[in-house]
Amino acid sequence: MIQRDASTISLWQGNIDPFQPTLMADHTATYDVIIVGGGITGLTTALLLQEAGKRCLLLEANNIGFGTTGGTTAHLNTILDTTYEQIEKNFSKEDAGLVRESVGAAIGLIQQNIERFSIDCGFDYTDAYLFAQDDQQTEALEAIAKSARAEGINITLQDKIPVPFHFTKAYKFTEQARFNPLAYIYGLARAFEKAGGVIVQDCRVIDIHNTKHIKVDTTTGEFTGMNIVYATHIPPGINLVHLRCIPYRSYALAVRLADNAYPAELIYDMHEPYHYFRTQEVNGKKYLIAGGEDHQTGHHENTEQCFRNLEAFVREHFNVKSVDYKWSSQFYESADGLPYIGNMPGQPDNVYVATGFGGNGMVYSGVAAMVIRNIIVGKHRATEKLFDPNRIKPVAGFTNFVTHNADVVKLFFGKLFPAHKLTALAEMAPGEAQVVNYEGNRIALYKDEEGVLHAVNPVCTHMKCEVGWNSAEHSWDCPCHGARYDADGRVLNTPADRNLEHLDISHDTTKVEAHEHI
Repeated sequence: MIQRDASTISLWQGNIDPFQPTLMADHTATYDVIIVGGGITGLTTALLLQEAGKRCLLLEANNIGFGTTGGTTAHLNTILDTTYEQIEKNFSKEDAGLVRESVGAAIGLIQQNIERFSIDCGFDYTDAYLFAQDDQQTEALEAIAKSARAEGINITLQDKIPVPFHFTKAYKFTEQARFNPLAYIYGLARAFEKAGGVIVQDCRVIDIHNTKHIKVDTTTGEFTGMNIVYATHIPPGINLVHLRCIPYRSYALAVRLADNAYPAELIYDMHEPYHYFRTQEVNGKKYLIAGGEDHQTGHHENTEQCFRNLEAFVREHFNVKSVDYKWSSQFYESADGLPYIGNMPGQPDNVYVATGFGGNGMVYSGVAAMVIRNIIVGKHRATEKLFDPNRIKPVAGFTNFVTHNADVVKLFFGKLFPAHKLTALAEMAPGEAQVVNYEGNRIALYKDEEGVLHAVNPVCTHMKCEVGWNSAEHSWDCPCHGARYDADGRVLNTPADRNLEHLDISHDTTKVEAHEHI
């Protein structure tokens, strides 16, 4: 099993061994492109550029698949969360067609890679069903169907659906797909290495210096490159894209059915937030994968309730034998419904970003890889302008810059806190957490299952918002821009690139008293 940016275990994560790189990075070399992030976006981009003749280095802060790729439900669809009607309103009819063409090409790219490199990842083309359950939903469904049909998507009205739900109207879409995302990116990683690319895991980027060449400071030393691509889901540091992307948590279950009634298709309802279902066979076992209960990161007081709500919904409609996996993951919605792919706002033209994929990260990852590949090799296409992150307009009072926020104030540096006083103050049961006031200071406390206190400074190292506890994932989540940390303050999700300040706690009152008099 591999590690992921959460304490829950996903279906994909629980059925794969850690990837072992075979090539060593050269700290004396100047790479053509350094890609930061070992998910589907980073690996697809790295492979395309390596095959285009560029010398590429991929840096991953943990293990490949650690982020959202290891926690997706892995739907490959041309029916997007932002409808074609909305894209046409926000941009143009031509742009809506360009998006449709791009996501179709992204699914085709996945199929081509699977065939070229013989990747065993359970890929299958299948149909998708979208259904309404009341008059308001039916009206919205008709608008979606009309705009999708106008973009050439094969869509037909249905009188029945492959799941036991009441519905008022339903449509079937063809040429959608599904796969095992971690098995797929492992295949990409092996192909990338075979082409001469280098992967370095457990290598967190600390800072970059952009002069003649880009100097990348990492936890394993310095690397040099001509271009850098942030494929980290949301870039680290502070940038305009952070003010134009809203972070969300999404919840998923993988269940076994007692009646073996697994749907072969992709299924979507029209609730807000909507529920989605599909089937995947992993290691000889079939699973129904259900998702939903989305909410803004850090904006839900009881995240465990999201899992309970989703499980109750699934059990209401399916004959569940067992819930084998439950997990949550993160995604980012852009301000106008389309991702930001290309030159990072406020940075030189050799710094690139891919973010704001919404719930369609598996297809937009391929779009991003192709767009960035084309820009770097000088093949300019219409998609470059459409997805350009510099379509973001600065807001008053905000400077357009990127920084790694190295001036985070260490408010508690050198202090020692008494465990007995904090325990009495918080009155927490094992497994609980709180942000408390202690002698005029805010302290984030978590009591683990053994009763040991873990204390951190609750000020997010990104832009100094205060984090809140995520009970489902045992993490400290920032409600402002989606940075997440484990119970000891270690970064789980960007845009933060520095840990929360760890606070020292002593169970020996004499030590605390002595320390206070130093």
